[in-house]
Amino acid sequence: MASRRSFLAGALSAAAVPAFRPDALRRVLDVGPTAGRPDDEDFWGEIQRAFDCDRSIVNLNNGGVSPSPTHVLDQMIRDLRFSNELPVIHMWQTLEPRIESVRRELAREFGCDPEEMAITRNASEANETMILGLDLKAGDEVIVTNQNYGRMITAWEQRVRRDGIVLKQVSVKLPPPSAEYIVEQFKAAVTPRTRVIEVTHITNLSGQIMPVRALVEWCRPRGIEVFVDGAHAFAHFPFTRDELGCDYYGTSLHKWLLAPIGTGFLYVRKARQKQLWPLMAAPESMDENIRKYEEIGTHPAANHNAISVALAFHQAIGGERKVARLRYLRDRWAKRVTRESDRCRVLTPLDSPLGAGIGLVHVEGLDPNRLVGWMMEKHKIVVTPIVHAEFNGLRVTPNVYTTTREVDLFAEKLLAAVREGIS
Repeated sequence: MASRRSFLAGALSAAAVPAFRPDALRRVLDVGPTAGRPDDEDFWGEIQRAFDCDRSIVNLNNGGVSPSPTHVLDQMIRDLRFSNELPVIHMWQTLEPRIESVRRELAREFGCDPEEMAITRNASEANETMILGLDLKAGDEVIVTNQNYGRMITAWEQRVRRDGIVLKQVSVKLPPPSAEYIVEQFKAAVTPRTRVIEVTHITNLSGQIMPVRALVEWCRPRGIEVFVDGAHAFAHFPFTRDELGCDYYGTSLHKWLLAPIGTGFLYVRKARQKQLWPLMAAPESMDENIRKYEEIGTHPAANHNAISVALAFHQAIGGERKVARLRYLRDRWAKRVTRESDRCRVLTPLDSPLGAGIGLVHVEGLDPNRLVGWMMEKHKIVVTPIVHAEFNGLRVTPNVYTTTREVDLFAEKLLAAVREGIS
């Protein structure tokens, strides 16, 4: 591995990060379990070399979708080319059956039976399978927070219009005083008509990690189903199905797992599969077959097969080491801006297990949309504006390929905007 001095010599600017190295994954695997502290720039420099990114722009919006390591993308492209040579044989007969290996490896990582793991194209597909697949009748109540992902709220609102169900949106202040407080907000909204609570595992708005297990344990004896939207959680921070205790879980894999765009999974506990309809029709013989949720028509096998390569990369880094780095990058900018300006207020829990790599900062007196535009136009920094009825700010989501120079640059320019304004 390169010495610290040689690493620093090559990292004088964000744009100077070395290009992709074909042996980057092997070098990660070779470092052993004790290497890779959150501030070990030698180690994380090797991780950065696994990505072929455009370093002329600082990408701090990895929460929407993240680039894959180059070797993951290469695997997908090889399979796409192979498929294209003779799709009816190469894609359907050679590559598509390999989805079973992907299913097995994802199930092992999540901690469930492979017969409870469906491969989807994204979290929206997985979550809308839950939302639209459960039989509900007029007057049945569903509870969400008003910080749930907008597409999921839209799906529930369609059920309100179509089926006459009742949708309740509870409010949770940021940052919340405790996990118990969050649970109490849900409990206060429950009535004898409540059938479902949908909760985000970690919110896309502020990065608040929600008390999923406590909710599940309270709801299960009351006959209330809990749907978990884990779009931003899987491979972001370590957990297993049994640690959550949930019966349903949907996530995207093109965010924190770094799999190709258009990959996700849906977990449904075996005992719940018969009652949950698929989005697209499946025969009655598949009522208790997890593959009924994959009945979506013709689709490329290359995308979902490359999940296995991304999973191997994630496991080589290690889940605990990964989230420690993400929290380190978050704290590096978040604590600096709050320390140096009383107009910056971070709405994400810091120094807490209830936050991870996502950070939301409210900047008093600056419109978040204008500030995001200024960041991009003037400084080529990509962050996300968050405008909610109860709060606003900039959402900042680095990833494992992000350098300390890049988060430092963001903090520097945010503080300059506070001091000098934007124009």
